[in-house]
Amino acid sequence: MDGISGVILAGGRSSRMGQNKALLELGEKTIIEGQILELSKEFAPLIVVSNQPELYSFLGARVIQDQYPGYGPLAGIHAGLQAAPGNGAFVIPCDMPFITAELGLELVSRLEGADGVVLSSCGKLEPLCAVYHKRCLPVIEEFLQAKHLKIIDFYPLVNIRVLPAEDLALSRSAAEQLFNINTPAELHEARSILGPGKQP
Repeated sequence: MDGISGVILAGGRSSRMGQNKALLELGEKTIIEGQILELSKEFAPLIVVSNQPELYSFLGARVIQDQYPGYGPLAGIHAGLQAAPGNGAFVIPCDMPFITAELGLELVSRLEGADGVVLSSCGKLEPLCAVYHKRCLPVIEEFLQAKHLKIIDFYPLVNIRVLPAEDLALSRSAAEQLFNINTPAELHEARSILGPGKQP
C-alpha cells in the first residue's frame, strides 16, 4: 500500500508461552514468516521491531530495535512509525497469525481525516491491530518520555477512528483474524483452526 508500511511487533517476552511466539511453527512456516508473506501482498516496506534483531535476519525484512527498550508495545509502535518511510504504518503483533492484508487495507481506507484507525472487537479496542499516521509520533514520544505506557491513553490527544470488527465483511472473519496465541493450548487451537497441510 503506497505510503503505509507494514510493521510487526516482535518484542514481547512470551512468558506464558515459554518460547518466542514469533518463531513458533504454524503450517510449514513460523508465524512471523506467514505474516511477512501475507502483509507483503499489499504493504511495503515490511518492518520487524525486536530488540533481538539477530533472530529475524533470515526474513528478508528490515529489522529495527526500540528507541525506548523495555517500554513495551508503545515503544514498538513508536519505533515502527519512526522507521516507516511513508505516512504511517499498519501495525500488528507477532502472535496474531491469521491477520490478512485485506484487513489492513480496510483500516487504511478509513484513515483519511484521522491520525489512526483502530479495530475494536465486541467493544474492546485492539491497539496492536491498527493503522497509525506519523502525526501520532510527537504525542507517543511525550508519553514514552513520561513512562506513560498504556497505548490507548494517548488516543484522546489525537484523532483516532474506531472501526468495529463486526461491521467488516472480510474473506476471513475478523474474529478469527484477531485470534492471538499466548499459551501452548492456544497454539494447539490455532493449528486446529488452520487444518492439516494449510498455511495461515
